[in-house]
Amino acid sequence: MARAEKKRAARTATATAAVERPSGTSDRRPLYFAALLVLANAALVVLIIAFVPYTKIDWDAYMSQVDAFLEGGRDYTKIEGDTGPLVYPAGFLYVYSAIKFLTGGQVFPAQILFGVLYIVNLCLVLLLYVKTEVLPWWALGLLCLSKRVHSIFVLRLFNDCFAMTLLHAAMVLIIYHKWYLGLIVFSGAVSVKMNVLLFAPSLLLLMVKVQITTAPWFVSSLHLSMLPTVTLTKLFVQSMSIKGVFFALFGAAVVQVLLGMPFLLSHPVEYISRAFNLGRVFIHFWSVNFKFVPEKLFVSKELAIALLILHLTTLMVFAHYKWLKHEGGLFSLLHSRFKHAKSIVQLFSSKPRPSILSKEHIVTVMFVGNFIGIVCARSLHYQFYSWYFYSLPFLLWKTHFPTPLRIIIFLGVELCWNIYPSTAYSSLLLLFLHISVLLGIWFSPTEYPYIDKRT
Repeated sequence: MARAEKKRAARTATATAAVERPSGTSDRRPLYFAALLVLANAALVVLIIAFVPYTKIDWDAYMSQVDAFLEGGRDYTKIEGDTGPLVYPAGFLYVYSAIKFLTGGQVFPAQILFGVLYIVNLCLVLLLYVKTEVLPWWALGLLCLSKRVHSIFVLRLFNDCFAMTLLHAAMVLIIYHKWYLGLIVFSGAVSVKMNVLLFAPSLLLLMVKVQITTAPWFVSSLHLSMLPTVTLTKLFVQSMSIKGVFFALFGAAVVQVLLGMPFLLSHPVEYISRAFNLGRVFIHFWSVNFKFVPEKLFVSKELAIALLILHLTTLMVFAHYKWLKHEGGLFSLLHSRFKHAKSIVQLFSSKPRPSILSKEHIVTVMFVGNFIGIVCARSLHYQFYSWYFYSLPFLLWKTHFPTPLRIIIFLGVELCWNIYPSTAYSSLLLLFLHISVLLGIWFSPTEYPYIDKRT
């Protein structure tokens, strides 16, 4: 018991020292290499747009749906494109209406816009990686090596690009403990495409775990150079109650209501049933995973229910044994948060002890939670690779695999996503690689979640 406490104290001291370490003594190589990667990718994006032919898939459909919206269409059952009916929340229409305004609906200027978006997204992802310090500096280059992801952004112009960029922006805000603003941006990402909800269970767990511990707005505006940032945060920290979590979620919900208001006021049933349809069945031919499963079984409700149960069970197991290991597990955490509440009023007014989650733990829980959803997804179309590609190097370095094996797995996943059309063998290999990564994470040590001793 004493040995365990010493190890925890050592980890705490190391984490706190890393945060309070003067910038002059830190390793600058990741930052310099990240800047080099951004410049190199900017040049690469220009070359791709200039010399690689654009691939027509959904752009015309997007523009047709935007035209119907701009012409006054509010019935989601009647807003369609050449690839089918509109199935995305209202944020999608606002984003692509803005794109149409800026580009005139033309592909080439839209490619330039998406090229800028690619660089912005890359900067956000690199910031997450540099701040968490999970990868060696040279491995950041893996984030720029995907042929498929470059294509998704600047040759296909999918809405997944905006959804994931907003998601990564939300994660950046959250690792800096800007929970309320992070939740609003997260909700904005959901309004562009619902795949972002795969991150929601992890985000909710983190919120309940810390019960939104954050510093007031004025802390960041103080210029007290004599005190380190962590000391300032500890001096002014505010620990919010369950009420704080509730209002953060309420704010995210308000974003959805406001964005969907034109449709909710006129055709609410049509909007909700189409924009938030969780029971959609994708075409077997276009799926990259589970291609080895016969089509009849692939589209069956039995498989969908089985994968949903597997998804929820895996999330629960990781939450209990990995993400909440230092709190004694899921049930112990819930008990500690609610044990003193005798009524609803006390539940909403009780304040937990202040605690600050580490950046590494926040990113780990978010990335792993999303990856579990990917592993259990019935259908993954080619553009869905953007949902988790940027987390793949992070996940691989959270395992204890030797570095050559990490790189082989990374390249193997990329290979599977670049086989068109996918085959039974490529989808089986992809599933094997996904499960290997997930098992590698499961058997790896769990990082200490806090940057101080208070839990």
